[in-house]
Amino acid sequence: MALDLTEDTSISRQARKAELLDAETELALARAWRDQRDEAALHRLITAYMRLAISMASKYRRYGAPLNDLIQEAGLGLMKAADKFDPDRGVRFSTYAVWWIKASIQDYVMRNWSMVRTGSTSSQKSLFFNMRRVQAKLEREANAEGAALDRHQLHQMIASEIGVPLRDVEMMDGRLSGSDFSLNAVQAADEDGREWIDTLEDEAAQSAEIVEEHHDTEQLRQWLMVAMKTLKPREQLIIRERKLRDPPRTLESLGEELGLSKERVRQLEAAAFQKMRKSLEAQSEEVQNFLL
Repeated sequence: MALDLTEDTSISRQARKAELLDAETELALARAWRDQRDEAALHRLITAYMRLAISMASKYRRYGAPLNDLIQEAGLGLMKAADKFDPDRGVRFSTYAVWWIKASIQDYVMRNWSMVRTGSTSSQKSLFFNMRRVQAKLEREANAEGAALDRHQLHQMIASEIGVPLRDVEMMDGRLSGSDFSLNAVQAADEDGREWIDTLEDEAAQSAEIVEEHHDTEQLRQWLMVAMKTLKPREQLIIRERKLRDPPRTLESLGEELGLSKERVRQLEAAAFQKMRKSLEAQSEEVQNFLL
């Protein structure tokens, strides 16, 4: 499509000069795009209602997004509306397009409001764009009646007014109350210029933990070596190949090597485990103290 959404000034100028479509012409253009994918008809339809998209985009400038970006998102919403519009429903295209334009702009604003995702559900979206307005109204009404609202009461009233869960109100209030904070910002009270990221605890294992883990691993290895010495060479082979190798050998492959059936290898494995269990039980007091 020939419509350029990169310069808001040219779009605004083009939109002001665009024709005003009557219902019959609009219907014909919409059907031409739906049935024949006529790009010329689509361009004419989009251009005619671009002034509507620009007007809606300008209402969201207070959220800090560049007008050019808002207009681009509004234009995308307008094109989505044109692509999904059914001209046989008896509804004017402008009425249908408003919802797509609004949704596109609001999604963009919420995506760019914070590095942390602000919300995605319908209730969270409704709160993002209406909470401060409803809160101001409720506070004005309370002040007029000489009443004082605490934060919990205010949250409950907002939830009731907008029709959303209380937990969503509390969550959104916290997110809207502050902005993103860089961990590379220097602490104001620190004379050495230390950054906030320096105060985060290192999640990697500390030296003491590494030494302790190494000691425990070595102790377990010693106990297993003592238990393994109670086994015959063939049993040791089966245990090593079945339990200490990655990936473990199959019963069938060991049976072929030892000239035994799979069932016999399984029996020898079970017997070896029983011998090792008895060896570990003989060291039970030391093992139990270790585990405790």
